[in-house]
Amino acid sequence: MLHDTRNRDIGYLRLSVTAACQLRCIYCRPAFHRNHTPGMLTPQEFGHIADHLIDLHGVKKVRITGGDPTARSDLPEIIQRIAQCHPDIDLAMSTNGLAMDRLAGVCKSAGLKRVNISLDTLDEATFEQLSSKRGIEHVIAGIDASLAAGLAPVKLNMVVMRGINDGQIPEMVAFAAARKVQLRFIELMPMGPLAGNWQQYYLSADHIRRRIEPITLSWRPLQQGAASSRNFHVILRDGQTVTLGFITPMSCNFCGSCNRLRISCTGEIFPCLMDQPRGSLLSALRPKYDPVKFDALLAAALQEKAAEHPHDGFVTMTSIGG
Repeated sequence: MLHDTRNRDIGYLRLSVTAACQLRCIYCRPAFHRNHTPGMLTPQEFGHIADHLIDLHGVKKVRITGGDPTARSDLPEIIQRIAQCHPDIDLAMSTNGLAMDRLAGVCKSAGLKRVNISLDTLDEATFEQLSSKRGIEHVIAGIDASLAAGLAPVKLNMVVMRGINDGQIPEMVAFAAARKVQLRFIELMPMGPLAGNWQQYYLSADHIRRRIEPITLSWRPLQQGAASSRNFHVILRDGQTVTLGFITPMSCNFCGSCNRLRISCTGEIFPCLMDQPRGSLLSALRPKYDPVKFDALLAAALQEKAAEHPHDGFVTMTSIGG
């Protein structure tokens, strides 16, 4: 098992396979962000990274992120390259869901096990306000297709923003309960396009929970472990049940148990989501895979994993995923 200098186990690899995305969400992506990234890693190179960290360092969980992974036409090959050598690995993906109505089955067949889908609203006008694009019906179709394909559990991620979508929280809870999917509320972070005025839109998890409590009967906490989300089994007043989670990087960070290592689509190493990259694996992958050099670069990067994330994020979310 990998460890950093503060003896935190590093067992969770997040691979950002592209910075491209079909949406331009106001908290994530600059208005004129370039969709093409030169020199992106190949499926084989992503496979080398996953193989190395799983086989030699005991990584137990791999998540494919972006940008949006579905923006890569070779996404099924990336999934297959990781899954075929490690059929028991917890292989998941985060996506905006726009393409999952046609890709859910393909990804499942390639070896993907589960999926997280961003869903900040159920209202078309709010969706367009947040993402600069219409298409909420495609996201909902992608959720249904993911459920039908057996990508379980399906988790929905909602970034809550004051004055934009906070009034839609009860509606989102009812939607998740009806479809038997998990819903996680994510606190807005001071990174990306809104870094300078994020407090204008920020709502803490406690505030979000107070918005939900009038429609609930009971909350039972679930075991958290090293997960970023504090989850609850919730019984609603209409008799339905739902699992709700709260990801609280600002009001109550989980840095002390952080087990994540992030690698970008160009090989940069991010020991922390909100910090700057700490080196690159590219020279260990090209012109040929060099496992000894890989370990040296990785060890140097983990030396720089801070005790807590900085207050302001270094990169835009679309460059490295959540």
